[in-house]
Amino acid sequence: MQLTTLDWAVLALYFLISLGIGLYYKARASKSVNEFFLSGRNVPWWLAGTSMVATTFAADTPLAVTGLVAKGGIAGNWLWWNFVAGGMLTVFFYARLWRRAGVMTDVEFAEIRYSGRPAAFLRAFRALYLGIPINCIVMGWVNLAMVKILMLTLGVSKLTALFIVIGLIALTSLISTLSGLWGVLVTDLFQFVIAMGMVTVLAVFAVGAVGGIDAMKAQLAVVDQAAGGRGSALSFIPDLDSAWMPMLTFLVYISLNWWATWYPGSEPGGGGFVAQRMFCTRDEKHSLLATLWFNVMHYSLRPWPWILVGLVSLILYPGLSDPETGYVRVMIDHLPASLRGLMVAAFMAAFMSTIATQLNWGASYMVNDCYRRFLRQDASEEHYVWVSRAATVLLTVVSATVTFFMTSIAGAWKLLIVTGAGTGLVLLLRWYWWRVNAWSEVSAMIAAFVVSVAMQVGGGLDSDDPRGFAWIMIVTISITTMVWLTVTLLTRPEREETLRAFYRRVRPGGAGWRAVARSMPEIKPSGGGWWSLGDVLCGCLLIYGTLFGLGKLLLKETGIGLLMLAVGLAAGAVIYWDLTRRGWRAVAQ
Repeated sequence: MQLTTLDWAVLALYFLISLGIGLYYKARASKSVNEFFLSGRNVPWWLAGTSMVATTFAADTPLAVTGLVAKGGIAGNWLWWNFVAGGMLTVFFYARLWRRAGVMTDVEFAEIRYSGRPAAFLRAFRALYLGIPINCIVMGWVNLAMVKILMLTLGVSKLTALFIVIGLIALTSLISTLSGLWGVLVTDLFQFVIAMGMVTVLAVFAVGAVGGIDAMKAQLAVVDQAAGGRGSALSFIPDLDSAWMPMLTFLVYISLNWWATWYPGSEPGGGGFVAQRMFCTRDEKHSLLATLWFNVMHYSLRPWPWILVGLVSLILYPGLSDPETGYVRVMIDHLPASLRGLMVAAFMAAFMSTIATQLNWGASYMVNDCYRRFLRQDASEEHYVWVSRAATVLLTVVSATVTFFMTSIAGAWKLLIVTGAGTGLVLLLRWYWWRVNAWSEVSAMIAAFVVSVAMQVGGGLDSDDPRGFAWIMIVTISITTMVWLTVTLLTRPEREETLRAFYRRVRPGGAGWRAVARSMPEIKPSGGGWWSLGDVLCGCLLIYGTLFGLGKLLLKETGIGLLMLAVGLAAGAVIYWDLTRRGWRAVAQ
């Protein structure tokens, strides 16, 4: 694909604006670590929520979705659509608790919930494990997507594309280290508007290239017959007799994945960069709204431009050895030359928004939860800001190295899902059951990693194979749950003063804290309840109703589309009524 002088000018303007945002927020970020990592805890919900969406919209996402569509049609997206229920639990049961906890990172939570050396070990262990290897794997697949895009658009080798990506990471690192989280948030907003606008434009031209929606549907029927074993590419629910989605695998998706598996951006109860955005909001109400806005945008509104292009790629490029590249091929062959510069800028925007967050979030673990906590506790704020910048550079180098050895984006997604299988339940219950202790979390993380790796290396199961994935999940979740529950009951509970301090600070409520609450009748819990559970159910209806309703309307199935959309909007109205009826008291107190 040839880029014109105008295309290069568009790219240059994009980079100048991004750098300008970083320079604008430099002075503010340099004031303190709190400003650098949490924007002074004064961010409005719409900005924090949009930043969450922008972070999960990386250069890898359209390519991975195209790969999923190539294998299983629209229904292939159940790999990540199944996390909706977990997202709604985070919104209505955990978002306000995270904001109330007042921590800087989610791993700092360990030392307000637990005590002593086990808590300190857990904090350091999670910070190093999540901040470096897991974080760099995530950045590695994001980098890999950008490498694939550059290889196709510029016609260069993987090594050359990787060097270009390293340059982009260096620029992103510069912006992130200059501006802290404020710069990341504002840049995310700017980059998300560009990226979402251009993928929508590409979807319009892609559908036009095959003659419109009706022609696309007719041609996909022919592709389905040739593919065999997949079912209809246009089905929203998978054909459970297909090779790519046996009933066992689908049942694992909808019954286990959403609550039992740790995955970046979909952590049970919230965590990672999602939790960081909750911490930086103005209050508990903004924390809840930010997380709700993120889930609606993430699942309901954003996927369809990617899915449409993925469907078109099935028609135009059947039998690709790497179906993830179909998205880029549609862009190269069918986007007008006048828009190519903007499209490349959109990919770079999606890439840089995610990398900026991952760098800032990972550095916060390394500095706040390791360096400042265990190595140097009495330095100046300026010193910690400079160490944060050095940590950002280190993560940049490690992630680039990881990228060189990766081949599949969706494969890396699945690998990370099975590695975290079984840890979700302890992450949920630690807020609502006093008996959970630090060793519960440590044992869950170790058991999940050991069992999942043993089943793949020793047991010969493949996480990229549907049945292999399902059995890895079932066995890993079962063993991990038994291990951490056994460890919990065989080890001492946390000290009473620690439990009382946590209950006073967070006020989680529920039957699991009754033993502690009896001695503290002056504390009024505010951690959920039946109305919040109803909001969770309505939230699921809101997400799936709008997701499937919009999809049906796009595919010209107007009647069922309007009905599904009405159900989703009605569920949203019930949530609004409930929160308004309670005067937001259950959220803001």
